[in-house]
Amino acid sequence: MTIAACSAAVLVPAGLASADEIRSTEMWVLNELNVQPAWTVTQGKGVLVAVIDSGVDPTVSDLAGNVETGPNFSGVHTPPSNPNWGKHGTWMASLIAGHGNGPDDGDGIIGTAPESKVLSIRAITDSTDPNNAAYEREPAAKGQRELAEAITYAVTHHAQVISMSLGYSQQSRPVQAALQDAYEHNVVVVASAGNSGDGKRTAPYSFPANYPGVLGVAAVNSAGQVASFSSNNLSVQVAAPGYKVPAEGRGNSFWYVSGTSPACALTAGVVALIKAAYPHLTDSQVISAVTSSTTVSTRPPGGYDNQIGFGVVDAAAALTVARKIAGAAPAPAGMAASGHFGGGLASVPAAPVPARGLASLVLYCLLGVACLAVVAIATSRLLAQRDADMVASDGPSNPGGPPQPWATEVRHHSADDEAGPSRHAAPRNHGQNWPGPS
Repeated sequence: MTIAACSAAVLVPAGLASADEIRSTEMWVLNELNVQPAWTVTQGKGVLVAVIDSGVDPTVSDLAGNVETGPNFSGVHTPPSNPNWGKHGTWMASLIAGHGNGPDDGDGIIGTAPESKVLSIRAITDSTDPNNAAYEREPAAKGQRELAEAITYAVTHHAQVISMSLGYSQQSRPVQAALQDAYEHNVVVVASAGNSGDGKRTAPYSFPANYPGVLGVAAVNSAGQVASFSSNNLSVQVAAPGYKVPAEGRGNSFWYVSGTSPACALTAGVVALIKAAYPHLTDSQVISAVTSSTTVSTRPPGGYDNQIGFGVVDAAAALTVARKIAGAAPAPAGMAASGHFGGGLASVPAAPVPARGLASLVLYCLLGVACLAVVAIATSRLLAQRDADMVASDGPSNPGGPPQPWATEVRHHSADDEAGPSRHAAPRNHGQNWPGPS
């Protein structure tokens, strides 16, 4: 099995970090994403975010009431009561839909879309899960089919956003088909770019981040610099905080989580804000709003590179761009090229000759027949006159004389006659074979 969650974490001891201290520690994340101004527009209410991960504990304090539990597609059956079930998934969910706790929810973790709902779909296991070894022994193709089933479940159960902080090293036809279905239903899919970066060479691609239509996310630290572990390749479109990001885990404990996993989850929450405010935007329009509105100071020279993509996500600016996209006049239904080229049908000039009626058409047909008859008669008379002239000049025979020009034999050679029969090769069928398991 080559699938992996894209994060690592260090537990914060309870004696060193209380819920209120965690909120103050989290402020750099919220500031980096410029999310607080965005909350004056929406906090994600009404949006369902599918978290396809190791499971989400719905009882933790900062997620209470914000989690719907879906099925288990992991292939193993660790009970949710086990403390090693759903560790990674719970962290990710808190970064998306955490609403905090305490007076005015001012303590604990607050996600980027605190009024959104999470649909928990279990498709992977944590490394400490008691059944992780059995999960790892599954064929990669089976794991990919399970992931495809999880995506399909999210779409059919009306998720508007899918967050996948995980990655495969190979492609899969079932997964790509499931993602195409999500795209056709305007479900925005966000995925982590992977943790294989070393700052020197292009990192291996991670799927689903590298599939078309998926928003791939890299990780930056509190200084806005690309994290050393963050994968650098063309699947990276934007970046978000991913180094020592505070998150809530099982047992109401708080963790610092590092990796492109938290970057993905935080970005999925920003996408949920856009979907809440402008639900009719398509997948590509939402992604365009996010990638075209990044924090100006983080944009690389030339506008893009494969480490930070188009820059760090700016939630407030993304909502502003989304509003402009949503306010644009919708394109008319059907193909309307005439409306874009030449001024439309109204600018087409009238025909230079008026249309003919039935009587005019019959008259022109009769005139055409008469002209053909005249030509035939004239041709016949010319040929007869030519034959008479020949007989008069040469007589009945021409013994001993040279052959006449009209008697010269002319041979017509085609290219095929000289070169032999032509050879026509059968057309080639260029199919595409996916390199990954299917």
